[in-house]
Parts: sequence; C-alpha cells; structure tokens
Amino acid sequence: MARAQPRAKRSARVSARSKRRAGPRDRSTAGKGHMPIDLYYWPTPNGWKVSIMLEECGLPYRVVPVNIARGDQFKPAFLKISPNNRMPAIVDPDGPGGRPIAVFESGAILQYLGRKTGKFYPAGERARVEVDQWLFWQMANLGPKAGEANHFRRYAAAEKQKYATARFVDEVNRLYGVMDRRLRDRPFLAGRYSIADMACVGWIRLAERQGETFAGFPRLTRWLARVRARPAVQRGIHVRVEEASRVDVNDPKVRAVLFGQRTR
Repeated sequence: MARAQPRAKRSARVSARSKRRAGPRDRSTAGKGHMPIDLYYWPTPNGWKVSIMLEECGLPYRVVPVNIARGDQFKPAFLKISPNNRMPAIVDPDGPGGRPIAVFESGAILQYLGRKTGKFYPAGERARVEVDQWLFWQMANLGPKAGEANHFRRYAAAEKQKYATARFVDEVNRLYGVMDRRLRDRPFLAGRYSIADMACVGWIRLAERQGETFAGFPRLTRWLARVRARPAVQRGIHVRVEEASRVDVNDPKVRAVLFGQRTR
C-alpha cells in the first residue's frame, strides 16, 4: 500500500496523475487547462463515493482533508461549502457558465459530476430513473442503516444496546438481500455500471463491521468483486489521509466531536 503523502504533495500528485490518465475521451473536462476540483474529504464510505467518481471520470482534483475527529467540519469556512457540516463536498472552479460552484451531499455531487462529464449517469430519462432509484436507495437506506449497525457494534456499550444493535444488523441483512435480488438478472444495480454502484461499494466492502458475512448473497458477492476490480475504484478507495490513521476513537474528546453534537 502506498505511503500517505503530506497534503500539498498529495494534492499535486492526485491532480497530475488524473491529467496523465486523461485520454482523448476526457479532453472536454480534463484538457484545455481545466482546473482541479477541490475535494473536501475524509476516508469513509461517503468520501470514497466521490473520489471513485473523480477517478472514473479522469478529472483532476485536489484532496482537502476534513478531519472530522478534530471538528474541521464545524469551521465557518467549511460550513459555507457544506451547511450540514458533513463531508464530502466539492468546489468546482469550472462550474456552470464557467463560474465556481460548491456542491455538498455525496449523492448530489455524483449527479453533478455525471452531468458535467456525461459519464456513469445516463441522459435518457428511463435509464436515469433506474440510476436515481438505486442512488437514493443507498442514500436513504444502505448508508444510514450500515452506519448505525457499525456504530452500535463498535462504539456503543454492547450490554446496554442489544436492541439497537440487533435492529440495525437485521436491517443491513435485509438490505443486502434487496441488492442480491436486484442483481439476479443484471451485472450492476441499474444494468450498466453507474454512480449507483459507486455509492454502494464503500459500504458493502465493510460488511464485516456491520455484522454481515455475505452468506446467502452470491450475486452481491460477485457484484462486489466486479466493482472492486475496476482500477479507478481501487484508486478512489485508497485515497488516504495520514491524519486519519492516527485518530483514536476511544479518546473522549474525539467521541464527543464524532457522536455528541447538537445544534450550534
């Protein structure tokens, strides 16, 4: 595994590498002096959605770490970009009409980048509805339920949270079954590989943390292998931030930032 780079060097390397990969099909976005997109990021399933999409599209980008364990997400400068104090978010200096645009919420970012590049998000209404259904399914179901299962299994006092743990582990199992049935007659969630698959892969690869084993889900297992085999997915998932490896979630101050927030 590549060693994590300091922020400035990492940003330059990601941008330069993306430009090198850009071929003739990418000239409309990566060529002609296209400026890198700022990706406000922390290595989590939600952050990976956007880094994967940027890698898949060959768009140059710079990683701006948002240390959620330290509270960077509550800083005024970041709240101007992401008012829900959550990463990921992007700032595209070459937005609509050639003017910068900030986008928060991972699903909205995926749709925006899909429209910008014409990739992985079809223009036809029927095909787009297929993608949107499964993208929103992930946003409303898989992500929240998998996140809660992970939280109660790893961070809560188990003897006091048996009901909550069982509730979310069971729901994750149900959702895995939904995906497995969906994949019965198609290789990807919307038929062709799309932003819906990118939205799900980061959560599914962490199945063990959610109390899941893939037992009884052969189609989902094959889907995961198929998606993870894509070079851009591997690059996107392995965009690292050195600070993240030093976070101690048992530190009361860290837990207060991550889990104890109320309105400000």
